[in-house]
Amino acid sequence: MEVFGSSGTRGVANEELTPAFVLRVAKAAGTAWGVDRVAIARDTRYTGRMLADAAASGLASTGTDVDRLGIVPTPGAQFYAEREGVPVVVITASHNPPQYNGIKLVGADGVELRVSDLETIEETLLAEAFTVAPWDETGRVREVDGVAADYVAALLAAVDREPIADADLTVALDPGHGAGSVTSPEFFRELGCRVVTVNGHPDGHFPGRDPEPVPDNLGDLGRLVRATDADVGIAHDGDADRAIFFDEHGEYVEGDATLAALAAAELEAGDTTVSAVNVSQRLVDVVTEAGADLELTPIGSTNIITRIRELEADGHRVPIAGEGNGGIFFPSYRLSRDGAYTAARFLELVAERPVSEIVAPYDGYANVRRNIEYESTAERDAMLDAAANHAQTADADLNTRDGYRLDYGDAWVLARPSGTEPLVRIYAESRDGDRATALADEMYETLSSAKSAV
Repeated sequence: MEVFGSSGTRGVANEELTPAFVLRVAKAAGTAWGVDRVAIARDTRYTGRMLADAAASGLASTGTDVDRLGIVPTPGAQFYAEREGVPVVVITASHNPPQYNGIKLVGADGVELRVSDLETIEETLLAEAFTVAPWDETGRVREVDGVAADYVAALLAAVDREPIADADLTVALDPGHGAGSVTSPEFFRELGCRVVTVNGHPDGHFPGRDPEPVPDNLGDLGRLVRATDADVGIAHDGDADRAIFFDEHGEYVEGDATLAALAAAELEAGDTTVSAVNVSQRLVDVVTEAGADLELTPIGSTNIITRIRELEADGHRVPIAGEGNGGIFFPSYRLSRDGAYTAARFLELVAERPVSEIVAPYDGYANVRRNIEYESTAERDAMLDAAANHAQTADADLNTRDGYRLDYGDAWVLARPSGTEPLVRIYAESRDGDRATALADEMYETLSSAKSAV
């Protein structure tokens, strides 16, 4: 797909992602959906209201009525879609830097659109084959209040609250000025936790930290955990569909370790779980021990959702799925990534033992990541060609499902183009940190040399 990548379409607001472009996407979605009503939600980004206005105009021009939900987490918008039976346009760039914004499309079932549905909308967009309503049949726009509160109530109804409340936990929370700021503090308090926050007020400039919940951005949360003697630290990305954790000592917990711990609590023999091609050996080991199966997809929530649907249609039980970036699915709850729900499920484990003990079985793995920016398609293609050539000469098993993953047995390295930013991402993992670093550096140098030669 040219427009919709692994998680919607994103770009620098008012440069790549302009109001005119958003209006056209909304017109294409309204045309392809052909429904009477569509909702629009957004995260806290400074350009969110501007782009939501453009989306509302585009939808209304096709004759579609529009529900304006305001600022809610993406999973809150998905809750509304499922409850009301209407599709939703979400204006969000998730974890991307503040200058970015984006569009994510959600179906009337509350699930991100299938690849085939996105392709239909994209074809409509590129052909500009829009429905144009007569002036007196254009859609009406209305503001809908209370969606955030309703979403919190639905979360509380879906969680086993009693053991969490009985544990008398202190939660240090960093919603990162994003959409989780309007829901997560109240949610965790209603679960019976004492909640202390940093970066807790909504602010589309993200003054405290960038939206991506990675270690370099979360130093304040680690310090807050230590200063308040919290039992756990929880961080969200910009639209709060992800959750990342700190242990009771204020130490960052790898997202892959969290996924492994939650999967170990969920998987039974004969179950299937789904993850992306950059899956950690931690999850592989958990799946093997449980006697379950692991399915790999290209990176991105859309691809994971598509495979979960296919497996469930074939009668497989998929109790948990996701990626090591904190985006985890519990399909029996809802087929969406939900940072608050994921955190609550993790709190059920924390109610029984400290975070450090929960993730201890999944320590001892070293992860290294590198990013290489590119400014042109030629630079990107040169780097991918170099990765392909490198893979052919490496003494490793090659997986090309999404980029180039080289599995050496004791370690692996993956190079793939980002679906949302002009980057080629490099991932490496091994129980030996030096080994992971060496593999990542080797790939980085190979790709950088190819880029420089363009």
